[in-house]
Amino acid sequence: MNLSTLYQYISVCILGLGLLAVGSTSAGASTIDWATWSSNTAGAISGLGITVSYSGQLNGLSSGYPSWTPITTFSGGTVGNPPSSAGGMIRLTGGGTTVDTITFSTSVVNPVLAIWSLGQPSINANFTFTANEPFTIESGGPSAEFGGSSIFVCAGNPLAVCGAEGNGTVQFNGTFSSISWTNPVFENYYGFTVGAAGISTTPEPGTLLLLGTGILGLAGAVRRKLQV
Repeated sequence: MNLSTLYQYISVCILGLGLLAVGSTSAGASTIDWATWSSNTAGAISGLGITVSYSGQLNGLSSGYPSWTPITTFSGGTVGNPPSSAGGMIRLTGGGTTVDTITFSTSVVNPVLAIWSLGQPSINANFTFTANEPFTIESGGPSAEFGGSSIFVCAGNPLAVCGAEGNGTVQFNGTFSSISWTNPVFENYYGFTVGAAGISTTPEPGTLLLLGTGILGLAGAVRRKLQV
């Protein structure tokens, strides 16, 4: 391999590392592995081999409820399948400034929150997320239990998801080790569960820097050898 070919090869390697750092999002719907909650503070996403924990308002755990149907309400867009009723649901009532947080044992890519029975026809309840949690609403509609309609982005607040007996799924865009929000509006109760299509396989920026430095160092060593 001559020196010119070597440098071309190294350039391709470095470009590949850069693309890996940026990451990519596949088009179309993905199969979501949903959490199974063992308590109102702990669960597991077994399909991904990770655990998930919840802290914040602790209204309770619904086991085997709700049905998460109709299917079209809790899947659509990039979300390929609804949660299973066997996985359960964390219940909330909202009201106040408590920060609710889901934490993943391993960072996940584009996690999904399924929201059930948010608000009432006369009460717009909401989940208010942070600017670090960009999201899209992927599906919505009535629930089998109480009817209603789709969740929606709150008027005047692009960081919040509202519902007046609202249901649906919200996907967060990016890689997350946790998701936090507040539920400032009180309502009898509503609930959520969480899932993801995959865990993060992107090396940390420091790892990429070391790899790039190592490749450049190797190039320098080979160049010196060829010049001897």
